[in-house]
Amino acid sequence: MKILVTGGCGFIGSNFIRLVLDSRDWQVINLDALTYAGNPDNLRELENHPGYRFIKGRIEDAALVESLMGQVDSVVHFAAESHVDRSILGAGPFITTNVMGTQVLLDAFRKVGCTGKFVHVSTDEVYGSLGPSDPPFRETDNLRPNSPYSASKASSDLLCRAAWKTFKLPVVITRCSNNYGPYQFPEKLIPLMIINSLKGKKLPVYGDGRNIRDWIHVEDHCRGCLAALEKGRPGAVYNFGGNCEMQNIEIVHRILGILGMEDDRIEFVTDRPGHDRRYAMDASMARRELGWEPEKDFQQGLEETVQWYVENAWWWERIISGEYMKYYQQFPNRSKT
Repeated sequence: MKILVTGGCGFIGSNFIRLVLDSRDWQVINLDALTYAGNPDNLRELENHPGYRFIKGRIEDAALVESLMGQVDSVVHFAAESHVDRSILGAGPFITTNVMGTQVLLDAFRKVGCTGKFVHVSTDEVYGSLGPSDPPFRETDNLRPNSPYSASKASSDLLCRAAWKTFKLPVVITRCSNNYGPYQFPEKLIPLMIINSLKGKKLPVYGDGRNIRDWIHVEDHCRGCLAALEKGRPGAVYNFGGNCEMQNIEIVHRILGILGMEDDRIEFVTDRPGHDRRYAMDASMARRELGWEPEKDFQQGLEETVQWYVENAWWWERIISGEYMKYYQQFPNRSKT
């Protein structure tokens, strides 16, 4: 199979590409704009892999996307602006990439006549927020996004649904809970807490720290995306979750415990506007239809993640200093417009 992976230099996309090339004899084209969170360091060891090709470009570039779509069977679409705080500061880039970019991809997939599937990787945030006793989100729940980011992802989900209903495009939508693992950009909760701890800095925790998330290791999520590509039913939505609900403050305590540090570094800060209180995912349909199960125990996965950041300080230090940007400036922009 030949697949186009969008956003493959990001956290989840790079882990997915690594999984595919390790486990399948496929050809992968990675299209990434290399915005601030797209880091070619994530896949540096694959630069000379015979099954891998990197293209620097934007998913909103219709001519470029169409030219690449003609070379593949299937698409796995990770590319997205994804940081809630940044979407609150300015929603424009989220609409451009997440909504308009997704429509460009769908149009090119249909125009070229790709014979495989279009897997659209979404998020649990499109469902909104759960109360303390509410059951986990199911695929049939209404979409009630509460941030500009999640609203843009819900919009792209609806475009994918429309492509299936109107044109019978073989679209599969996946929605996953909070990921953690290696190569996650330092602005996210777990890497931020690890790196700040290692640098002797304060650990900023929003509000009272009791917001609840369902945590899943990135490798388990990537296995789910691969299962959706190979076994997913066109038109279906599949939830992925780690069955591991935990308060943010508990995550921070666990990280400090692994590092053997005291809790006095924690600093509670003003809460984010519209901060969703709780997420949880019912992944029973993915278990039933895809044969998928999360495999990584959370405590084990967290310990391995902390150790990865300890051993790969070169990676996050290059991001904090901005040095990583000099590396990706060497890649030419392949825009066809």
